[in-house]
Amino acid sequence: MNRLTKKFNEKGSNEKLMSLFITAGYPTLDATVELVLGMEEQGADIIELGIPFSDPLADGPTIQYSSDIAISNGITIDKIFEMVTQIRTQSEIPIVLMGYMNPILRYGVKAFCEKASAVGVDGLILPDIPVDEEGIITEEAKANNIPIIYLVAPNTSDERMQLADQKSDGFVYCVSVTGVTGARDGDEVSNSVDRFIERVRTNITKNPVMVGFGIKSYEDATRIASNADGFIVGSALINVIRNAYPDSNWKQDLFSFVNTLKFGNK
Repeated sequence: MNRLTKKFNEKGSNEKLMSLFITAGYPTLDATVELVLGMEEQGADIIELGIPFSDPLADGPTIQYSSDIAISNGITIDKIFEMVTQIRTQSEIPIVLMGYMNPILRYGVKAFCEKASAVGVDGLILPDIPVDEEGIITEEAKANNIPIIYLVAPNTSDERMQLADQKSDGFVYCVSVTGVTGARDGDEVSNSVDRFIERVRTNITKNPVMVGFGIKSYEDATRIASNADGFIVGSALINVIRNAYPDSNWKQDLFSFVNTLKFGNK
């Protein structure tokens, strides 16, 4: 059984899973494996490793910044696969790669899917692949038992939500607000998400529902994921690293933030 499916099957009825996004290779190439393992120790249930790309469609300034740094550090898809291999020597946490099609096309779709499966990747999130135009990678992904996870947003029609549910495996990624990634100020997210999640729950019945974009605190996560299976945090993590790195305690600052996100401890 895929690690992602196993994680959701093991989830308690009232438990909210926490998926954390970090950009592979940020702030340094050597840090990624340690950050993943440390975040798991502090409560992460799923890890999304971002594949840095120079022209991201869905990423806001924060993740664009971390991608620029990772690219300047020399990150490549093969180095990300090496990171997953190292993580797999110590952890069975589900790992989803999130990126864009251009780097995968350049690498080669068949080679990418085969290598991803071989090293222990559990899913793909590709924001620039519409749910009805997924043929470019679906066949190879399925041949290598790698689920593709599709995104829905407040402006997604009921019919396309249902299609995303049919095409996804693992979970459906619910973008809580229209626009790009990034922590939002004030109550922008929580004030708009309730009716959206209610519509999602009506249309998405096969897969678990994870909510992301704009979550920056335990309070946000508790509120926004109240009617979902879990929540996703990315930009807020990058901001913690950005504010603390390269101070000697920057990793501990990140791990403390992760613990607070999951458990509310201060």
